[in-house]
Amino acid sequence: MTEANSESVGEEDVFKRTQPLAVPTPSSISARLHELYDENVTAKIIRAATTCLEHNYPITQYPEYVLESGPDAGKYLLREADFWTCGFFPGSIYSLLERWIKYPQSAGKGAQSALVIQKLHELGGIWSEPIHHMGSRTDTHDMAFIIQPSMRPRWEVFHDERALTTILTAADSLYTRYSPRIGAIRSWDQLTQKGVNITSMDHDFLVIIDSMCNLDLLYYAAAHTGRDELSVAATRHAHKLLRTLLRHETGIYSQRKGFSGPLFSTVHVSNFDPSTGELKEVRTGQGYAKNSTWARGQAWGILGYSQTFQWTGESEFLTAACGLAEYFLLRLEMSPSCVERKASDTSGKTCGRYVPLWDFDAPINEENPLRDSSAGVIAANGLLVLAQCLISRGDHAQGQRYLDAALTIVEDTLAFSLAEEKASILVYGSKVSVEDTRPNETFDAILKNATANFNASDHRRYWDHGLVYGDYYLIEFGNRLLRMGLV
Repeated sequence: MTEANSESVGEEDVFKRTQPLAVPTPSSISARLHELYDENVTAKIIRAATTCLEHNYPITQYPEYVLESGPDAGKYLLREADFWTCGFFPGSIYSLLERWIKYPQSAGKGAQSALVIQKLHELGGIWSEPIHHMGSRTDTHDMAFIIQPSMRPRWEVFHDERALTTILTAADSLYTRYSPRIGAIRSWDQLTQKGVNITSMDHDFLVIIDSMCNLDLLYYAAAHTGRDELSVAATRHAHKLLRTLLRHETGIYSQRKGFSGPLFSTVHVSNFDPSTGELKEVRTGQGYAKNSTWARGQAWGILGYSQTFQWTGESEFLTAACGLAEYFLLRLEMSPSCVERKASDTSGKTCGRYVPLWDFDAPINEENPLRDSSAGVIAANGLLVLAQCLISRGDHAQGQRYLDAALTIVEDTLAFSLAEEKASILVYGSKVSVEDTRPNETFDAILKNATANFNASDHRRYWDHGLVYGDYYLIEFGNRLLRMGLV
């Protein structure tokens, strides 16, 4: 594996550009992405938040995925509360609360709006309460995923000091997994698959590309407390992964039109020697192979390095974020024509090119290419962060390049993967309820076509479904546009 950034790349080289892109207007974005803000989105979250409490209160399980076929089709399947995805569902509730309260023009007005906010507030409290107790966990690196989606809006929107305390506690917990010798935070305690049995805490130190998105928690806590050791650990971790999990592309995927900087693909898992800090081996957990590029891993890298640059301002992280983004977009553009299909409307257009294959290097079933819509919307969030960073630095053309790419991905995802089974909010007096827009056509998730894990060697494989974090990042994308004043 080629080490990333073995030679310093100047920003002037990274940001050479051809011609400026047209700036999308708020009205044009609203027209393109109106389904982001449709009643259907809030209705589905309210319904799932209500029905998933049945036989699950006090809460011991959280929604994870929704199958598209079989006897359980259409309904959220739940996962144990300590699984890494537990934070996303309460996060979706609070993202919607933020939207309805701070940006009422995007959601609704009048008496119905007040009742919907009240209902979301009630359900958000129920689903986020157990998350407080997760803050002291030291058995996982996924603390930002678990804590921040609900606790950050509870603090920022509602000034809930207990939520801030939970965030700071979680940052301390994550910091216990940091190794100064390695300069990284341990991600997993073990990796066991067919033919793989990495279980020693003394001889192995596993780090995954997903971990880049948990650094935001450390930076956030450091900003609130002034504890530099938290941000130093996060920055050292990001540098370590630059050298071990990013591959500097030199072949057919090394250039994309309009961009002259390096392109990077990602390895999923690195295993270090705890005694020396040296890299022992690379592997994959959920991707196709150790030398392939798992689409969601690439998306985590885009979002994580964009956030890390936003916190640090270090040009090396900007180079990485741009190179990861360009590679992701190039692979979407170079996917075979079988990824496209005619859109369901009467426009005659095609859709699907920007809904990523689950792994860019896995064999493709041309009749039904396996996707991961969650990878697309995660990457789109990273592209928005990247666009915001670049525009704030005065690099408007490059920022617009990534803004346009983010909008294109989400627009295509809505055309291809938005579940046709929609829901509506009903208000009777002071009560809020939800019904299927078309009777008896129910699908609890907002998006379809996600793939949690299709690794042939893994013990638990599930694919082609709705996925809780796909929906969370779709909702968050809509909120990011609102915060940026773009809709």
